[in-house]
Amino acid sequence: MDDLRLAWRTFDGDDYRRVRQLGIRSVVTALYNVPCDQVWPLDSLEALRKSIEAAGCRFEVVESLPVADEIILGGPAAEALTKIWCQSLENIHKAGVRVVTYNWMLGPDWCRTHWLMLPDDSETLAFDEAATQSDAAIKQFPGWLKNQDDAEFRQRLDQYRQVGADQLWDGLAKFLAQVVPVAERLEVKLALHPDDPPWPVFGIPRIITDAAALDRVLGLQPTPANGLCFCTGSLGANPANDLPAMARRFASRIHFAHVRNVVRTGPRAFYESPHHQGDLDLGQILAAFNDADFCGPMRPDHGHRIWDEQTDRPGYSWVTRAIGAAYLRGIWETLAASASKGRRRAA
Repeated sequence: MDDLRLAWRTFDGDDYRRVRQLGIRSVVTALYNVPCDQVWPLDSLEALRKSIEAAGCRFEVVESLPVADEIILGGPAAEALTKIWCQSLENIHKAGVRVVTYNWMLGPDWCRTHWLMLPDDSETLAFDEAATQSDAAIKQFPGWLKNQDDAEFRQRLDQYRQVGADQLWDGLAKFLAQVVPVAERLEVKLALHPDDPPWPVFGIPRIITDAAALDRVLGLQPTPANGLCFCTGSLGANPANDLPAMARRFASRIHFAHVRNVVRTGPRAFYESPHHQGDLDLGQILAAFNDADFCGPMRPDHGHRIWDEQTDRPGYSWVTRAIGAAYLRGIWETLAASASKGRRRAA
């Protein structure tokens, strides 16, 4: 079996030496402040790569290259904005990165409704669909939603609630028809992140939610350049999704994996739990990856908040993600040891 390629997501101002000190070399990051109507500057990407390499790490994955809502909707500016997206992809390739993540979530990106205090006095992000029934509550949600202008956000919500799933699929098909040939030429792998959570939010449809949807995405452009980012927490919030089976089925087209755990607290309600606890059997999921010879980068996804750690990014605790990385590494090494023992017995 291949070694586990653990990766670590960083944000502006993070110290890449801390990544190396975790025994991780693969960095996942982005140019977070470039608007969707502007090309990612090559000099900024090169400067980012050099700063990562100076710490002894590698810039291996872009997460994410945002897709403008106008593209998703197939609006008048979609073609021009898609060309800008492809120009950014060209520059990402020139900077040496070969995996690029994106998502197809219209309006709100990933969404959590509140912080939840756990019995051990740690805090974690949680989602409850009941809290999304009131637009007035949105500004209290953790994370990026606090930065949205109230009037503008409500106006966009009203507009996006008129959109149907078919329109989102049509937009995705047109987008992939334009960008996948570029990615193929550049030998860059595109990794579509599933919707988070995997059901409609604020009355806005979500389409990348289950195995049937992933299969449909891959069929739109049947080439390795058109691939997936497999997020266990996003897909696992829906108990109907069989994650080990999905990992095995799609492994050859999964170019990047996010691994975290969740506890489901009701229909369309959950909280993010420590990697070693929760409703998802990460051991079985990693075993499925191993069985399918998955060798892509994998990062420990969101962690809960312990020891009064302060972070500007909800869900991105250094402490509990580091614990998660150790847990994933332990599972992988146990699988490797078991496979080795099995081979010796067979001999």
